[in-house]
Amino acid sequence: MEATGASTDVLLQKPWLPVAIDSCQLLAKCFFGETRYHILLTDLHCVWEETLHSTGIQTRAQELNKRLQAPVKAFFSHLCEVVQPCLSASDVPPKGEAAISVMQLDAGDLILRLKSKLAGLPFYWEFRCTPAPVTVVCLHLVQPLLSMSHVLNRQVEQLGDLVSRKDAEIQDYKENGATLSRARLQTDIFERHIYKDSFLEKTLPVVCSDHHGIWDFGGDLQELYTAIVSHRITRKHKLSEQDQLVTTDPDPTASSGAEAGAEGGKADSESNHISPVEEVGDHMVHTAKAPQLVACDRAERASSKAKKKKVVGLFR
Repeated sequence: MEATGASTDVLLQKPWLPVAIDSCQLLAKCFFGETRYHILLTDLHCVWEETLHSTGIQTRAQELNKRLQAPVKAFFSHLCEVVQPCLSASDVPPKGEAAISVMQLDAGDLILRLKSKLAGLPFYWEFRCTPAPVTVVCLHLVQPLLSMSHVLNRQVEQLGDLVSRKDAEIQDYKENGATLSRARLQTDIFERHIYKDSFLEKTLPVVCSDHHGIWDFGGDLQELYTAIVSHRITRKHKLSEQDQLVTTDPDPTASSGAEAGAEGGKADSESNHISPVEEVGDHMVHTAKAPQLVACDRAERASSKAKKKKVVGLFR
């Protein structure tokens, strides 16, 4: 079974493709592995998705095809060959005389029903798509499209600057005596604001109509979408690798400090082992067995008894 993270990245890098299924306009993206698939569909009002693994595929195949007893790998390749042309805007017709239809349920789910032939027998399949969570919609639609808008806006600004510099270059040629050999090549001076207002006035009614623009996710936009999400995935992986390196490579200064602390603790332990001291009330009684300390203790007690002073212990 494929790794979930890897298949998610593969699906993310696939662009949205405009498809027409049963007279229904949709944008679709799909990933088919060895024994699993993940598809996303949207009519720009809702986004639906379905992810199914080997066990679920086997169960649904037996539910829809009562006499089918083959393992998943035996029929899943046929399913991929039939479905992928329908979900990839391909001009190649699906194999096996396949027919696919769309049905939207009252609960909000979307079902794609497929009928084809496998080994001469009817083969049925259903993609039971449910509304995708907000995180999936943001990951596959909102974030890439916002990035695309930003990139295209930067491109328009740079092209406007380039045209302005070209106008200045042409004006310099004219001032130095250059003339245009063909009058039909004559152009007006580029005025950024005038061009922008004119462009929006002519383009917005076409793009915002119900039958154009929003479904025109053409090759250039698909390339830009793929480039943006690929860059985001690469950057995410690099940041993850850097975090792992920081986690596995501890601070050498902290390590040396810990070793120094351990050595200091060991020295203190050895010192306490040589001359341990027990505190009893107000008196400090030394528990070492060294003869020098015993002699000093006797001399101190004799001196204290002669002077009749209170014994305060061996150390003050």
